[in-house]
This record gives sequence, C-alpha cells and structure tokens, in this order.
Amino acid sequence: MTVRRGKKLCISIQEHMAIDVCPGPIRPIRQISAYFPRISPTSPTPLTPHPAAGPPLAVSPGVQGASTGNLLSPLLLHAGGAAGEMGGAFARGGGGLSLTSSTETSVDVNSSDSDDCTALGTLEFELRYEPSVSELRCTVHRAKGLKPMDFNGLADPYVKLHLLPGASKANKLKTKTIRNSLNPVWNESLTYVGITEEDMQRKTLRLSVCDEDKLTHNEFIGESRVALRRVKPNQNKYFHTCLEHPPPLPSPTAMGAALRGISCYLREWENEQLHSLEERGRLLLSLQFLHPLDSVARPEEDGGEGGDVRRNGGLCVGVRRCAHLAAMDVNGFSDPYVKIYLKPDIQKKSKHKTSVIKKTLNPEFNEEFFYEISLSELAHKMLEVTVWDYDLGRSNDFIGGVCLSCQSQGDALRHWMDCLKNKGQRVERWHVLTNELPQSCSHD
Repeated sequence: MTVRRGKKLCISIQEHMAIDVCPGPIRPIRQISAYFPRISPTSPTPLTPHPAAGPPLAVSPGVQGASTGNLLSPLLLHAGGAAGEMGGAFARGGGGLSLTSSTETSVDVNSSDSDDCTALGTLEFELRYEPSVSELRCTVHRAKGLKPMDFNGLADPYVKLHLLPGASKANKLKTKTIRNSLNPVWNESLTYVGITEEDMQRKTLRLSVCDEDKLTHNEFIGESRVALRRVKPNQNKYFHTCLEHPPPLPSPTAMGAALRGISCYLREWENEQLHSLEERGRLLLSLQFLHPLDSVARPEEDGGEGGDVRRNGGLCVGVRRCAHLAAMDVNGFSDPYVKIYLKPDIQKKSKHKTSVIKKTLNPEFNEEFFYEISLSELAHKMLEVTVWDYDLGRSNDFIGGVCLSCQSQGDALRHWMDCLKNKGQRVERWHVLTNELPQSCSHD
C-alpha cells in the first residue's frame, strides 16, 4: 500500500477487524488469512473460474482492493458473499468452496491406527472341564493371520496359558513352537489339574500368543481371555477369537490430584483382594480307613512270607501330588515336600514326611502312610498336612497347609466325613493350601 505525503493513512474496516482478531503480534494480512481457510485441502485451487460456474461473485470495492493484492479478506466468510460462495460451490462441483471441508479429516489406511495394521490374528481352541477328576483341558488348534514379527515377514509362534488370578509361573502351560509361520497348527492339549467348581466360576483363562526369539527376548503378539464360567461341565466348548492387545493399566500421573488419590486407593484395595485370592497351591490327598480284616497279613501267591504287615485297622493317607505351588526360591521354583501329623500327638510319633522333589511347582509324590488307630479314636483326631520348601543350610520355607477333622469346614470337613462314613473306600479330593502356619508345626 502506497501513501502519498500529506495524505492520512486509511485502513479499511476489513483490514482493521482482521488485525484485531489475530492472536499475538500483528502480522501481514496474507498470513492472517490462513486462519480462515475456505478451500478444501483435497481439491485443487480454482485459479480460473469454471465455464459452468456462471458469473463471478460480486464483492464490495474494499474487498476488490484487497483481492487485487492477492489478499483474502476474512469478512468474505461472514458477509453476504458467503451465500454466493455456497452457490458457487454447488455450481463448481468437486472443485468448489466448502465451509466445512476444512474441519474434515481423513484416516490413512497405511497408518498405525488402521484396522489392517492392528489385526493381530485369530486363535482357535477348545475347553473341556471334567469335575470328577478336577481337570481343565485346553486344546489349542491353530492360529491364522498372525502379525509378522521377524525380518523375513514371518514368526515363530507359541501359546502360553495362565489362570487369573494367580501366580503366573505356578500355573503357566506352554505349547510347542511352530517355526516360520503366520498360520501355525498345534492341535496340542494342555491340562490343568486341581481345578474346582469354584475356580470355574471366578477364574479367567488367558491365552497369549508369542514369537520365540533365540537371541533376544520373546515378543508378544496378542492374547485372548475367556471366563471359565462359560464352560459347562463335561462339555466341549469351542472358541474362535480375535487376538487383542493386553488391557492398558490406568496411570495415576495422567489424572488430577483427587482422581490420583482415588486411583491409588483402588489400586491398593485391588492388590489386597488379589493377595487374599492368591493361593499357595493345591494338594491332592486320598484318605482310606481300613478295617482290621482288610489289613490282616496274607501270604503271597508264590508261597513267600510277604504280605500286608498291618494287623489292625487304621487310616491310610496318600499324598498324590501338588499343583500351582507358590515359588519360594529366587529361580522361580520350589523344592517341595509334604509333612503329615495325626494330632493330638503327645509322644510326637505321628510325623511322616515325603521325599523332596527339586525345582518344581507341580510335584508328584504318590506316597502312602499308615496310622494304626480305631475308628472311634479317629473321630477325635485331626490330620494336619503341610507343604514345605526344602533349603539346604537354613530353615525350610512354609508354603501352605490344610487341617482335616470334624471341626473343619468346607472341603476339608466333607473329605474327613466321607472317609469316616465310607469305611474301606479310598476317597480323593483336592484341597486349597492356606498360608496360615499351624502353631504346632516345626521347621525340621
């Protein structure tokens, strides 16, 4: 703009309003007009009017003066020329002006937020629960369309199973690894033992598909979670699910002060609930009361002097196996063994102990111990079974225990009463180990 000497500088009302609405320092009109886009970014700029567009829009002289200097006035959007723009946009078709096109956004199909890139694949598996033996069997069939994890565009997938809530190392099961495949086929069955009907109502099975790397850490591909209450007893339940990312954990730092306090409180409460639900393990115990006639010594078929040396009746306690024990050593495992007492024991002669099985959380003992006692005396006794972790050179660690007597509750009481009522029959039942250390236990 050229101003002659002696003449007063005149600023049009359009320029004055454009300067006032600009935040920050005053800038030229050319840059201020960028705050008022009127042309769609996806359509070409109409340098020349289209033949079918009709006559050009009529503008005021002040606007004409601004446009001759290649300056766009922001008042054109709000003045009467806006109606002319709308009519011109309909006449020009796809290359016309649009008031709302500047606020529209498009999603790139090749971006990381698109469905094509976040598809992790699908997993097919089958679940079956048999309450008679307290077993949950998971048959992992196949996966399809897994996300490539290696440089060759393939993956080395395997599936891990975890029961939630619970210690991940104690109840982890794993399939074999299929090399260089995005559509692996396993057809492999994995079995959880010691699963009660209560577990089926409150636990969740997590199936994680991972990529195995020999030189680096294994990479997570996706997971699928199934509530076990969806599985009916003695029926096969087929699942074909899409793999998903693990659920995000809420971050207290991203919240306000009040919400941060509530989040910390809820997190502490959740940890307490999980700690109360965290089990020390399971124990499969068998009880059998033998009559005196059942335990009389009998000669062997070949004429030897062998046979059962138990001449009187008594209680036969069988320690079968443990499952999902708590890890007590730094390597993530334990060296478990089982001790049993029949109390009250004044002379302290009722202690029996199994052998120690090294470095496992699911030991199998299959050992039996016999107490010579009458049925009337047994009704006033208490069987105390504890599981320990053996440590060389220092005190052994207590893992968990259970007490069975007529004063017990729940499964312990039912197991004890079934043994007393069904004389001569072997009764097996799984028991949940508690973390309460009996006062009469010793660390030997």
